[in-house]
Amino acid sequence: MASIWVGHRGTMQDYPGFSPSVDAEAIRKAIRGIGTDEETLISILTERTNAQRQLIVQAYQAAYGKELKDDLKGDLSGHFKELMVALVTPPAMFDAKQLKKSMKGVGTSEHALIEILTTRTSRQMKEISQAYYTVYKKSLGDDISSETSGDFRKALLTLADGRRDESLKVDEQLAKKDAQILYNAGENRWGTDEDKFTEILCLRSFPQLKLTFDEYRNISQKDIEDSIKGELSGHFEDLLLAIVRCARSMPAFLAERLHQALKGVGTDEFTLNRIMVSRSEIDLLDIRAEFKKHYGYSLYSAIKSDTSGNYEITLLKICGRDD
Repeated sequence: MASIWVGHRGTMQDYPGFSPSVDAEAIRKAIRGIGTDEETLISILTERTNAQRQLIVQAYQAAYGKELKDDLKGDLSGHFKELMVALVTPPAMFDAKQLKKSMKGVGTSEHALIEILTTRTSRQMKEISQAYYTVYKKSLGDDISSETSGDFRKALLTLADGRRDESLKVDEQLAKKDAQILYNAGENRWGTDEDKFTEILCLRSFPQLKLTFDEYRNISQKDIEDSIKGELSGHFEDLLLAIVRCARSMPAFLAERLHQALKGVGTDEFTLNRIMVSRSEIDLLDIRAEFKKHYGYSLYSAIKSDTSGNYEITLLKICGRDD
C-alpha cells in the first residue's frame, strides 16, 4: 500500500534485507551496554524508512516489553535525543506532537503552526487530526481556537480541516473568476474582505492557485504577494504568504524555513528537526536543490557548520549528500 507520507524525492530508501528483529536486538545491545553505542543507533535509524522503523518499534516491544522511544529518551540527551525519538515516531503522530508543542507553554510558535498546516496534504491533515485526538483527547481545532484569534484563527481552522482540493487538474475559468474575486476583495475596494482570501487560498489546489496568481497579475498588474503585504498584516499575512510560496514551490518554501533555522546566532532545532525528519521521504532532494540554488551553498554544509556531535552526524545522514 502506498503511504500518503511517502513521495518520490526523499533521501531515505527502504533498507534491503531488512529484519526488524535483528535491528531491534542490535539497538537493545547498543542501549544496554556500558555507555551507549550511538554509532549503531544512528546507522540503523537513519538507514531505514519510517515504515521499517515502525516495524523495529513493534519487534522491540515484543522482545523486551518496552517502548523503544522511552529507552531512547532514558539513554540519550539534548537535541540528539529529540531527533532520534522523532525518527521512531509515526509521521501523523510526529506532526500532532509538533503542533501541540507549537501551542504549548508561553506564547504560540505561529511560524511552526503555519509551516505544518500549509505543507501537509488534506489526507495527511485528516490523519494528523486523528492522531492529535488520540494523544491529547482534544480536537486539534479546539486547541487552535483557544490559542489563536481573528482571521488567522479562521484560516488555520480551514487548513486543519483538510479540505484543500488535491486534484492536479486546473480550471482556467475558475482561476480567472477567483483572481477577480481576490482583486475585488483587496486592491479594488476600500478595506479588505479577508474571508475571500481565506476561502480561495485555503481550499483551492496548489496548481490551481498558481494559475490564479498568474491571472491575478494580469488583472491587477501586481503580484499577489505584494497585494497581501499591502492589504493584510500580522500572522494572517504570514500565513497567506506561506500558502502563496507553497503554491509556487513547496521545496523552495521549506528551504527558506531551513535557511532561517540555520542562519545567524543560535540554531532553531525545533524547525530543523521537523523539516529534516518529516520531508526525508517526501521531497528533501528538491529542498536541498532549492537551498543550494537560493543561498549558494549546500544544506549539508549549513548543517555541518551549525551543529555538532552525534546530532550533526544524524542530521547529515538524513540529509544524504553534499551538493
